Amino acid sequence: MFKEFLFPLVKYFTPFNIFQYITFRAAYAAVTALLLSFLMGPWFIRQLRILKAGQAIREDGPETHLVKSGTPTMGGLMILFAIVVSVLLWQDLRNMYTWILLIAILGFGAVGFADDLLKVMRKNSQGLSAKLKLFGQIFVASVIAGILYVYKTPYTTLLYIPMFKEAVLDMGVLWIPFAILLQVGFSNAVNLADGLDGLATGLVIMVGIAFAALCYLSGRADYADYLQIPHLPGAGELAVLCMAYVGASVGFLWYNTYPSEIMMGDVGSLSLGGILGVLSLLVKKELLLLIIGGVFVVEAASVMIQVVYFKISGGRRAFLMAPLHHDWEKRGLPEVRVVVRFWILGGLFLILGLSTLKIQ
Repeated sequence: MFKEFLFPLVKYFTPFNIFQYITFRAAYAAVTALLLSFLMGPWFIRQLRILKAGQAIREDGPETHLVKSGTPTMGGLMILFAIVVSVLLWQDLRNMYTWILLIAILGFGAVGFADDLLKVMRKNSQGLSAKLKLFGQIFVASVIAGILYVYKTPYTTLLYIPMFKEAVLDMGVLWIPFAILLQVGFSNAVNLADGLDGLATGLVIMVGIAFAALCYLSGRADYADYLQIPHLPGAGELAVLCMAYVGASVGFLWYNTYPSEIMMGDVGSLSLGGILGVLSLLVKKELLLLIIGGVFVVEAASVMIQVVYFKISGGRRAFLMAPLHHDWEKRGLPEVRVVVRFWILGGLFLILGLSTLKIQ
């Protein structure tokens, strides 16, 4: 919005020229989202307590988590509000990518909100049924995949593998189910990782920073040519949203860090994961996302391994509890230590993923 209204006035006031620069707008999108999320935190937490919108804790989980019962949930609404407002203020609203990502934020957020609302109303951990929740995610992902396919670029259906210069495959119409699977899969992966105070929030901040860089580089012809990655006109604008994503998450982390005053809920985790899936599709970094977001992949894999092993072994478990962070807790590690160590692993995956840009 600022760019549309203020940049044309540069002929009257030359400092408005700064609004054309993505780096400037991305930085202030982060600051705006951080302040919005941070400043509304106390009021929002207070309102949730008045409404008795508390988190229901699984009885079969670690015993140390029982004290968290009743902690205000649906804090993801803070994050989403901060992101949307910041994006509308600082991003180029004429860019189609802006609206695609806003659809993703609101769509996945709506599915998560419905799930959280039912949990709060029922006063237990049972929200939407697994089938209905999955249907909602698939519907949102299908809408986004359909839009991207209809308005596809020469790169849309191509599959790139990290450390390979050229695309290895043109998936054609099969790209649509691939795109749906990636969005739904990563949305659920972030949701599974959201089990400890600050864990998922800290990890999405790291991945968000990485994708801000990737979007900016992909949108610049000179940098894309130097790194030999696809140049995607308009993709640089996505760095603004990425930094709003990071800023909003940092502001939320102030209240979500141990001991948490508010929990993200599915409205936050499903939408934050879905956004990352859509970003990876837009800048052709689908498989790179699996490396940069490696901790989320490991968390999701631990759940799948647990389920499969339980069925084929006649009731035995591969882990004391899944996802993996709960297994570490069951083995005696304090919650804060588990969170910090997962953050360290997240940083290592981030470095590994970004290093592949030069190893090709």
